[in-house]
Amino acid sequence: MSNFVDQQYLLNEEYKDASHLNARIQFFQRFSTNGVDPYRWIFDHFDLRPCSRILELGCGPGFLWQKNLDRIPSDWTITLSDFSPGMLQEAQHNLRDKSPNFSFQVIDAQTIPLETSRFDAVIANNILYHVPDRQRALSEIHRVLKPDGYFYASTIGEESFSELNRLMGQNGLTPWAKRLGFSLENGGEQLSFWFIHLDLHRLENTLMITETEPLLQTMRPSMGDTTIDEETFRHLREGIDQEVTQHGGFRSTMHLGLFVAHGRK
Repeated sequence: MSNFVDQQYLLNEEYKDASHLNARIQFFQRFSTNGVDPYRWIFDHFDLRPCSRILELGCGPGFLWQKNLDRIPSDWTITLSDFSPGMLQEAQHNLRDKSPNFSFQVIDAQTIPLETSRFDAVIANNILYHVPDRQRALSEIHRVLKPDGYFYASTIGEESFSELNRLMGQNGLTPWAKRLGFSLENGGEQLSFWFIHLDLHRLENTLMITETEPLLQTMRPSMGDTTIDEETFRHLREGIDQEVTQHGGFRSTMHLGLFVAHGRK
């Protein structure tokens, strides 16, 4: 089973707490060239009425809301949830004293223990490719949304980090993007089963990575097998080192996007 959807691995290793996620975010901030904060960019696309009830699935440490505290209307009611108790604990630590808007609950997106037609918006940022039964999760999201509610789901494109994928392929590794069950390329078809209206907003970013080790440590959990033999990993490291030496950095493109779905079928 791919690490992308192995719930035990994700719960007990990758998302046991926020340490790995924090390291990845710091990596992207450090080597990004476009200067756009993705959490501010996502919030820019929210079109919600006063007194909205909002559910975020897979909230992690609550970065979306930390980065937009100055923009949250006082009359919104926001339920932050994650399937990892460790992640949710960090969100509580980061946000519980910031605003009275928030409540916190451990929730698996595949089984949402909340009433039907409760929310004006459901948000799922970069989590649907981690969900083993996405149709079940989408059915639950569809159920808890109000008939005129909005679903916001961000994800990445299969061409992201194509430069790294090329090196992985040369070393006998399956390109990580091939394991994306919910991507910019295939997410629309999955959402269109549940929603009448669907828009996709894209944000491209180029990373100029000047050190090999941060890239490898950031991407290794996404390579599908944490038991990659050291010789293969060494060849991959040498390929990146060569790019850094010859070109002053390893240039890699990241394709981020946000699906905005509404009009329940």
